This record gives sequence, C-alpha cells and structure tokens, in this order.
Amino acid sequence: MDDLLHLAQRMMRHAHAPYSRFTVGAALRAEDGSLHGGCNVENAAYPQGLCAEAAAIAVMVAAGQKRILECLVVGPGPELITPCGGCRQKLREFASDDLPVHLCGPAGLQRTMTLGQLLPLSFGPHHIGRP
Repeated sequence: MDDLLHLAQRMMRHAHAPYSRFTVGAALRAEDGSLHGGCNVENAAYPQGLCAEAAAIAVMVAAGQKRILECLVVGPGPELITPCGGCRQKLREFASDDLPVHLCGPAGLQRTMTLGQLLPLSFGPHHIGRP
C-alpha cells in the first residue's frame, strides 16, 4: 500500500485547488498491477471541477485498464475524507463491492473500508447486463 500512498501524496501536491484550498490525491491499482494517480482540479465555474478519484480513473482507462483492484485517497487535514457520492459511483463502474478503499490523511492510513460499505446497495454494470 505504500506505493499507492506515495503516488497519491504526489498527486495531492499537484492539485489545482485555488478556490477551496482543499487538495486531494488518489491512486488506483489496476488489474495488471499498474498504478494510476489523479488530483482534484477546480475551476472558476465552480462546481465544474474534477475530483481526484475521477482523474485517476480517467488516467487508468486511458492506459487501457478497466478494472480497479485497490483505491487510496489522501486529503490534507485531520478529518477522515471519503470519495464523494459521484466518485463512489464512478469507482463502482470499474470495481466490485469488495474493493478496498484506503482513506488517508497527512500522517498516512486512517481507515480502510470496502466500496460496498461506502456505497451500499449500489447500481452497477451488472444491472444493465455488463459484467
């Protein structure tokens, strides 16, 4: 998990958050073992920004991967942060309910939960006939 944490921390340092000043980094481990990171990118036309998790998913898909095996999110403060509802659904598109989601702060891991715990009774690809 250290490799995911280091990538997410690096991504967090690159975040563009001039409005909220709340920087977030995310890192994903794809099915082939490759790592993909993203940061939040805010926009003056708030809320037209991009979450770190969504950015990491886009990087992963652009690299040809379609399955997430592990996710890590890191935020700047002492409070536990979790993916927003939209990002939980985006993660669900590429992962199952048992996806481990590591929630981290500046000092490291604070808690690990499954995507199913974060998004109970989720709507996923299997509902529309996709595996």
